[in-house]
Amino acid sequence: MNNRAIRSFTPQISEACIADLLTRLKATRFPDAETVEDWRQGLPLSYQQELIDYWRTDYDFSRVATRLSEFDNFLTEIEGIDIHFIHKRSRHTSATPLLITHGWPGSVLEYLDVIEALTNPTAFGGTVDDAFHVVLPALPGFGFSGKPDRPGTDVAVIANMWEQLMQRLNYTTFYAHGGDWGSIVTQAVLLQETTGCLSGHCTLPIVMPDETTLDNLQAEEIDALESFQFYNEWDSGYSKIQSTRPQTLGYSLADSPAGQMAWIIEKFAFWMDCETNGVRHPENVLSKDTMLDNVMLYWATNSAASSARLYWESFNTPNLSPIERTMGLSVFPKEIMRTSERWARARFKNLVHFEHRFEKGGHFAALEAPETLINELRIWRSKSQI
Repeated sequence: MNNRAIRSFTPQISEACIADLLTRLKATRFPDAETVEDWRQGLPLSYQQELIDYWRTDYDFSRVATRLSEFDNFLTEIEGIDIHFIHKRSRHTSATPLLITHGWPGSVLEYLDVIEALTNPTAFGGTVDDAFHVVLPALPGFGFSGKPDRPGTDVAVIANMWEQLMQRLNYTTFYAHGGDWGSIVTQAVLLQETTGCLSGHCTLPIVMPDETTLDNLQAEEIDALESFQFYNEWDSGYSKIQSTRPQTLGYSLADSPAGQMAWIIEKFAFWMDCETNGVRHPENVLSKDTMLDNVMLYWATNSAASSARLYWESFNTPNLSPIERTMGLSVFPKEIMRTSERWARARFKNLVHFEHRFEKGGHFAALEAPETLINELRIWRSKSQI
C-alpha cells in the first residue's frame, strides 16, 4: 500500500468531548415512565436511567479508541470526502481481499471481533484457504469518516467510492460482505457495470415477494411476510423520520447524549435475538460496554444527522434490479426482514449459497453470532470459487 493519498490515522476522543458528555448526562431531563411493562413503547425508563448511570460512572471512555487502535487505521479522500477505514492484511499471501460494509445504527465496531479469525484462520479452526485480507471502511457521514456537504452521496455513489478504495489498495479483484446498509451497498457494488467485485455476501436480503408463489407459500415465506408486516407496522418509524426529515431529528440527537443513546439502544433491543423466556433485553446478547461503544462513536463524531441522511438519499428508492454476479445469503432467524431461497433466486441469478437454518441470531450477526458468520463467509467464499 504505497499510495500517498492514504494517510495513517489514530482514532481518539478528546478530553473536552468527554467532559461535555458528562455534563450533559448529569443534566438529563427524563420523561415520565412508559405505561406498559415491556418494550412496546420503546426503551423503558428504568433501563435508560440504568444505562446513563453506567455511562457516567463505570464506562471506560478510552474503549473506542483502544479497540480501534488494535488495527491499522487510515484515512483517504474519495470524491471529496475523507473515508476512515481499517485495513488488516492476512499473513497468507493467497488470501482473498474482503470489503466489509456496516450499516445503521452500527459502525465499523461491529466487525472488530471477527477480523482476526478472517485474516488468520489457521488460529481459529480454519485453513489457509479461508484467509481474507480485510478492508473495513466507515460509511460517509458515519464515525470518523467525513460528512458529505452536498446531496447525492447515495448507495450507488458509495459503491463507486468503495471500488476506488479497493483499487487504491491495489486489490484489482475482491469479495464483498455487508449487513443492513452494508447489504444494500454490497448489492450496489455488484450492480455496477464494471467492478472488481467477484462475489457478494449479505445478511439482510433485499428481495420482494415473488407474486407467482403467493398461492403456494412455503413456511419460510409466511415467516418473511410476517416479518415485512411487523417491520412496516411497528418497527419502521425511525426510517420514515430519517428518510424524510433527518436534519430535524439531528438537532435533538446532537444535543442530547441520552437521546442519541435511546435512539440506538432501542434498535439493538428490537433487532437482536435477545428474548429469554419471553423477556426482551439487549444484555442477554451484548454487554453494556459493547453497546455504549457504538453509542459513544456516534456521539463523539456528532454523526446522528449525517448518518441519517443516507436514508434521505437512498431508503425510498432501492435498486431491486436482478444481480447476475455471484451471491451468497445468510439469513438469521431474527433478521428484521427475511426471505426464502426461491424468492432470493428470483433476484440473485447466481446464488451460490443460501442458508437460514440457524438456531440463534438477528440483525447484528457479527456481534450476536460471530463464529457462525465467520463460518458462513468461509463457506460462501469456497462456493464462489467453484
